[in-house]
Amino acid sequence: MDNKQTIQWFPGHMAKTKRKIKEILPLIDAVAEVVDARIPISSRNPDLAEIIENKPHIILLNKCDMADSRITREWIDFYKKNGITAIAIDCKSGKGINQFKDTVKTALAHKLEAYAQKGMVGKPLRVMVIGIPNVGKSSFINKIAGKTRAKAENRPGVTRGNQWFTIEKQLELLDTPGVLWPKFEDQTVGEHLAFTGAVKDNILDTELLAVRLLEIMGKNYPELLTNRYGELDFSLDAYELLCQIGKKRGMVIRGGETDTERAANMLLEEYRNQKIGNISLERVEDYA
Repeated sequence: MDNKQTIQWFPGHMAKTKRKIKEILPLIDAVAEVVDARIPISSRNPDLAEIIENKPHIILLNKCDMADSRITREWIDFYKKNGITAIAIDCKSGKGINQFKDTVKTALAHKLEAYAQKGMVGKPLRVMVIGIPNVGKSSFINKIAGKTRAKAENRPGVTRGNQWFTIEKQLELLDTPGVLWPKFEDQTVGEHLAFTGAVKDNILDTELLAVRLLEIMGKNYPELLTNRYGELDFSLDAYELLCQIGKKRGMVIRGGETDTERAANMLLEEYRNQKIGNISLERVEDYA
């Protein structure tokens, strides 16, 4: 059984997006990239390094409350070794959000010092916030900007549709609209985005998706599956494991066979709603 499926998603507005960002870059001091902490590779724009050039770069590992905290710490260390600051945040609970302002000031300490030497104390730092759809970029902007979402005055040279928000006297954020994703070739990326609900289920084979998810969870989180669904036989392949889970939940059709479609939908829903536990789908050792 071929457990790979072709998933195409947002197939290609990169040229336009690159042009917009490059137009804005001269106004920007740093870039904050929001990614999903459960899939920090698959939820990143692979062309970002080329786009932002040498601008200081901060990665915000959002939805950290849904990820495996040990794995998230490993990702933070991994990025640090590669010269990138990363912090774990959760926009829903507000966890880690307060670190952001100090993280920006630390990353741009040289800029603040230069401003002070030029007598420009108080000049705001400007950070562009980017992220692919469905990683929580808008939630982050809303959370950190607060209820007021105070807009800064219009800036010359800013593409129409981009919005500046004053976070505090010395910090402004630029919210960038648009799709920040090329057509990807690696179908593992597509599957990982689908697991987390970033791709609509109606364009996918949910049974195949659930089998792929079970392969990962069976390997890395068997105890969480057992805690949720009872004793399981992990010597079975992932499809048979899905059948076993479905039967345990009473999802049986005529003839005693498992209703695998119902079981697949249930498994995906329970993963996305964190009922199985805190699960990271991507690990540093698989990408380092």
